[in-house]
Amino acid sequence: MKIGLKWIVSFCVITLVAFGGLFWSPAVDSPDAGDFLSEDKIVGADVAWILAAAGLVLLMTPGLSFFYGGMVGKKNVISTMLQSFIALGVISILWVVVGFSLSFGDSLGFEINGVHYGIIGNPLSYPFFNHVGVLPHKMMATTIPFVLFALFQMKFAVITPALITGSFAERVRFISYLLFMVLFSIFIYTPLCHMVWHPDGLLNKYFGIRDFAGGTVVHMSAGFAALAGAMFLGNRKNPHHEPSNIPYVLLGTGMLWFGWFGFNAGSALSANASAAMAFGTTTIASASAMMTWIFFDRINGRSVSALGACIGAVVGLVAITPGCGFVSIPESLFIGFLAAVVSNLMMNWKALKKIDDTLDVFACHGVGGIMGMILTAVFAHGENASLLHGGIGVFAHHMAALALVSAFTFFGSLLLYKLTDSIITLRVSEESENAGLDLSQHQESFR
Repeated sequence: MKIGLKWIVSFCVITLVAFGGLFWSPAVDSPDAGDFLSEDKIVGADVAWILAAAGLVLLMTPGLSFFYGGMVGKKNVISTMLQSFIALGVISILWVVVGFSLSFGDSLGFEINGVHYGIIGNPLSYPFFNHVGVLPHKMMATTIPFVLFALFQMKFAVITPALITGSFAERVRFISYLLFMVLFSIFIYTPLCHMVWHPDGLLNKYFGIRDFAGGTVVHMSAGFAALAGAMFLGNRKNPHHEPSNIPYVLLGTGMLWFGWFGFNAGSALSANASAAMAFGTTTIASASAMMTWIFFDRINGRSVSALGACIGAVVGLVAITPGCGFVSIPESLFIGFLAAVVSNLMMNWKALKKIDDTLDVFACHGVGGIMGMILTAVFAHGENASLLHGGIGVFAHHMAALALVSAFTFFGSLLLYKLTDSIITLRVSEESENAGLDLSQHQESFR
């Protein structure tokens, strides 16, 4: 079998990365410039919960691979599942080398009236997890070791590009996807993560964005990148297919729902009341969306299906994510209901159907994230925290940030698709597409 130059270059890169960390002098246990607290500030209960939550979030990526894998045709099951699963390898390494620094390193940005607003982290803050050790950070996760915070956040970075893959399933080259995943994580995910979740981030500090667990950072970014990808790659030669394995979809949905408790409740970064509320709102919003989806399908003349129930449940999980720790149980019931109706309408909108978003990633994750961001700005509790609590300015800031994030993630991703395609062609040949990516890309088959 002929080995292309691109694979040799890829192997050289991973070799350099593997040895590169050895040349950094680790300073993992001593405070750097007073940024860390003493070890006696660590709270054992918080450590135990975030360790469990990090494991739950990791489980979501294999869950996503089953969720997507069961939806595609039989010739593309393995390739689709691998596109999700491989993110555990690629993004984990990228996160250690530079991703965490770009997301949570010292803010690089600009000043207005003497106040600093961060756009992205300094890549030299924590390269190869240098200075990421057992001491808590003074501003980020003050009761758990900094390394645990970094690893918990890594799982969010892992699943985000994996979510995108459903939009261009059945027609993308594997090596090209790996390159795009790295570029997306560096140029879209990390600055957005920094701006929303770093204490000095622009969207956090200036706009006051409330994103408890990643509706903006994860789902909106993935949703708009998915839309851009579907538009850039164009329609499949045969866009109609039968889902290969509905039980896989059910299994994946269960794994996602289970893991989402770590995703949302874990984002409290502590074993506290906010975590408990996020746990409750997460499951109720998903239940509400699932039931709404199947009833709405039926009154529109469509069958009640296992696939529809699963999609509805995931839409509810997406929509509650930004507000899960800020809203009440009854409000989460409404959020799940409304998000399911809007996403269902978008999925069946004729104009959107002309774009071959294979697994309707934008209609589910993009629209679900948008609804979550809007409804968080409507319902979030606290003085002047939302539209219903006198926070008209907060609501306006959320809408402005919504427009900014949408434009940044869509056009930024479109540019990265073009860049990737100029380096390594993104789309497989027509012959490979007809044969299926399982065989043409991986020499494997699903039986």
